[in-house]
Amino acid sequence: MDIVVALSGAIAVGKSTVASKLVDRWGGTVVKTRDALVDLASKRGVDLSDRRAMQAFGDVLDRETAGRWVSDAAHAHDTDDSRLLIVDAVRIREQIDELRVSFGRRLVHVHLVAADRSVLAERYRQRRRDSVAELASYEMLAENSTEANIDELGKIADVVLDTHRNTIEDIVIRCAARLGLLPALTAPLVDVVVGGQFGSEGKGNIAYHLAPEYGVLVRVGGPNAGHKVRHDGAVLTHRTLPSGSRANPHAPLVVGPGAVVNPLVLLDEIAETGVDPARVKIDPQVMVINQDDIDREAGLVGAIASTGQGVGAAAARRILGRDGSTKLARDHPELQPFLAETGELLNDAFAAGQYVLVEGTQGTGLSVFHGQYPHVTSRDTTIAGTLSEAGIGPRRVRRAIVTIRTYPIRVAGNSGDIGHGRELQWSEIEQRSRHEAGDIQDVSSVTKRVRRVAEFDWDLLRRSAELNSATDIALTFADYLDRNNKNAYRYEQLTGATIEFVEEVESVTGAAVSLIATSFLERGIIDRRTWRGARPTRRPTAEA
Repeated sequence: MDIVVALSGAIAVGKSTVASKLVDRWGGTVVKTRDALVDLASKRGVDLSDRRAMQAFGDVLDRETAGRWVSDAAHAHDTDDSRLLIVDAVRIREQIDELRVSFGRRLVHVHLVAADRSVLAERYRQRRRDSVAELASYEMLAENSTEANIDELGKIADVVLDTHRNTIEDIVIRCAARLGLLPALTAPLVDVVVGGQFGSEGKGNIAYHLAPEYGVLVRVGGPNAGHKVRHDGAVLTHRTLPSGSRANPHAPLVVGPGAVVNPLVLLDEIAETGVDPARVKIDPQVMVINQDDIDREAGLVGAIASTGQGVGAAAARRILGRDGSTKLARDHPELQPFLAETGELLNDAFAAGQYVLVEGTQGTGLSVFHGQYPHVTSRDTTIAGTLSEAGIGPRRVRRAIVTIRTYPIRVAGNSGDIGHGRELQWSEIEQRSRHEAGDIQDVSSVTKRVRRVAEFDWDLLRRSAELNSATDIALTFADYLDRNNKNAYRYEQLTGATIEFVEEVESVTGAAVSLIATSFLERGIIDRRTWRGARPTRRPTAEA
């Protein structure tokens, strides 16, 4: 055990509740001195059927062993790899002294008090009656001198907490902080992948490549964005779940509280991609799309080339429905199997030193705040917005990975300008890159519409790098610059013009082009990173 906690305090002050909540949250073992009393009494043939008898027998053991019997009971459980061993509870100084001799600096003595004794009396009156008959009143407990002097232990405790002025949640978090169970808020364990243009930059491919190095995979946004990956030869489309779901068969798949989910899309995606449903963790605060949301967006399909998936209407309904009329994920029966407090899950990952990969959707140029309004999506697509939806603070960020295409695209229709770049025909790009006619025409993942394409926009690149505090650039579709890049597995194998393009991107952004996607194949990414998450334990298989 890393930490041994000795709890003390009056009867009904909340020691057992604190112990159980600490163990539920952080793991470990609770050693109940009451159970040790019962065991020792049984061996001696002593009847402990009422509270008075338990008090008296505890006093006998204290006199006989100078309090060492509590330390002996704790030692019997100091055998596993759990972080916490909690002794519930100690009653005299000698018991604590023996524990300090046995466990040294691992021991932390926490004393609980309640300034208002009437509160304790009411708790005692309402407590569950079990095999031990309680006394008629709380005042009768104090007839035992050990119980009467219990708060004297507060003078020698490492931590004293008032259970009357604090809720049980307050007590647990304060206690956990003093025990060193809370992870440092400044440990940079989060890497974020976002789009730097107008979406469809190939974020899914990048996230799939990175995923095996992370303990937790997080996705935000909504089902209006489909991220394609190639897994064991098959092409999978992720609209709700992280794109690395199959690349990393062990990590929890978190959908953050700011996301928008269509349950039908989610269930279809789980079935079609073969993801284990037990891995899917959806925050209770997630917004849920209904058919009315989809119907309400029908007019936007033509007006601004919206995907019409109901994401924006659902987001608006969340804001307007604060009178209680709007239901979140926690209120939908079909989502109950997936619900989890994702904030706690992430905190546990941070406490364990695990790296977390957060995957944004769409692109910076589509941000509702920073894009070309009204030809924008319904959310902020920058790293700041993505972190907010995931429930992660900015100090957690280690790497900010902005994904860009060699030629930016927008969905077909009245979707707005493609930045400052001249709009092109796909045939022109095929001629430049020496592809065969019809080789590289892009079709959107969700609506299946042919995308519009334009010259690279350097001004947008700089703006995206600034808005996202880019530390890294992931450059995709390098084969659109030259088809020969498809055969490049190392940086120096790229064409000279492509290397010049990469150097210009690094000059404009001040960030390293760490990842270069040359094709949509298994070995289609040149990895130039100087950083890593955790080393993958094994290669995922189709059966994983």
